[in-house]
Amino acid sequence: MQRQVVQRILGILLGGFSLTMLPPIGVTLLYPDESAVPFVLSVLITLACALALWYPVRDSRDDMHLRDGFLVVVLFWTVLGSFGALPFLLCEPLALGITDAVFESISGLTTTGATVITQLDTMPRSILFYRQTLQWLGGMGLIVLAVAILPMLGVGGMQLYQAETPGPVKDNRLTPRIKETAKALWFIYLLLTVICAFSYWLAGMSLFDAISHSFSTVAIGGFSTHDASLGYFDSAAIETIAIVFMLLAGANFGLHFITWKSLKVRHYLQDAEFRTYVLVLLAITLIAFLFLRLAQVYPVWDHAFGKAVFHAVSIGTTTGFTTSEFHLWPGFLPWLLLFASFIGGCAGSTGGGLKVIRVLLLFKQGMREMMRLVHPSAEIAVKIGPRPVDGRVMQAVWGFFFAYIAIFMFMTLLLMATGLDETTSFSAVAATLNNLGPGLGEVGANYTGINALSKWILCLAMLLGRLEIFTLLVVLTPAFWRR
Repeated sequence: MQRQVVQRILGILLGGFSLTMLPPIGVTLLYPDESAVPFVLSVLITLACALALWYPVRDSRDDMHLRDGFLVVVLFWTVLGSFGALPFLLCEPLALGITDAVFESISGLTTTGATVITQLDTMPRSILFYRQTLQWLGGMGLIVLAVAILPMLGVGGMQLYQAETPGPVKDNRLTPRIKETAKALWFIYLLLTVICAFSYWLAGMSLFDAISHSFSTVAIGGFSTHDASLGYFDSAAIETIAIVFMLLAGANFGLHFITWKSLKVRHYLQDAEFRTYVLVLLAITLIAFLFLRLAQVYPVWDHAFGKAVFHAVSIGTTTGFTTSEFHLWPGFLPWLLLFASFIGGCAGSTGGGLKVIRVLLLFKQGMREMMRLVHPSAEIAVKIGPRPVDGRVMQAVWGFFFAYIAIFMFMTLLLMATGLDETTSFSAVAATLNNLGPGLGEVGANYTGINALSKWILCLAMLLGRLEIFTLLVVLTPAFWRR
């Protein structure tokens, strides 16, 4: 372990993060009744700590190893989550304690969207914009951004990229150089954000709301500037735009890059993960629509269909936007939507959950085992498209699935031990580990009412979900620290 290398990079990244607190200061200039003091103080404190980390080791130029990359990523997200809480803590109208401020910050950066802030419509716009900015930066990952635009990191880009990117295969590159790959991903991410903001604005949102919601839509975050989320606007056009961009953001950004580069849409149709992704969301939409009509929740069929498709896509992609209180819908429907978040988005997307490709591989492995019972001597390969899947990938998928289930069960029991009921505990862990946001029971609307210990447990769940479990767990193993 090379402490000086890790410390230098962490200082550089934390210094870069301090700049993300500058745009809300600009918002206070547009709305003079708001104070810029919390953000000015936050920038100064964060920048001072970044300099304190970087300056003593500024001349360190050793190569960064894989283990160093994992440690940088874990430290960056935990340290960043702590410093990101400063504006929430220093803003007097919010009146948040340390627990709630850190919870809100980590929820934003991990694009979870679970919130402890209520009465958003009366909150300072600088704070609202800052929440949205946290989600946008966390969506593609600040580590990938750093690899793309900070050549001062020198070496080790691949180690950071492997530790940060989601999915079972960590070494796929869209371009020969890892820095160019990160730039390509961020270009597509930025382009989608700009188009989404412009579309929202044309559909009737104010410029502030359009930009803010484009950040959380493309990031699959779910934060809103209004308590009623997108339901505040009561607009079919805005909901349709949100559905389109949630679907795009939940797909593999590598697939977007290949399609954009070749100008051929057929790549989407040929991709097994994307086809499964669309079919799963269509099936959930159909089931939700039929149930809402049969239960007479919405008597008019087009209203029922609109609610069904919006919430199927929003919850299924782990975005977390709502246009109604879906957690109060009757029967099994809230649970169906919650379980859809376990599948989540595609690998290489900003979505959470297990990822579609892992679920698809687990399903194919199950089918192969059944075929082996019928044909014991047959050699049956698990394939995605025409290509067989490498055995090491299948082992990684099974290992991830076991770790996911074990952590899920352990955290659910921990929350129940703190005094939360079964529904709240189960759904809160699901909503945070899957980076979804809204849950059921006491956390259906927000997380304000649960106890402080539960919030710290859920902060850990959000980090585990964002870093795909192993990135965080590997740092906690004794083998990681052995020479």
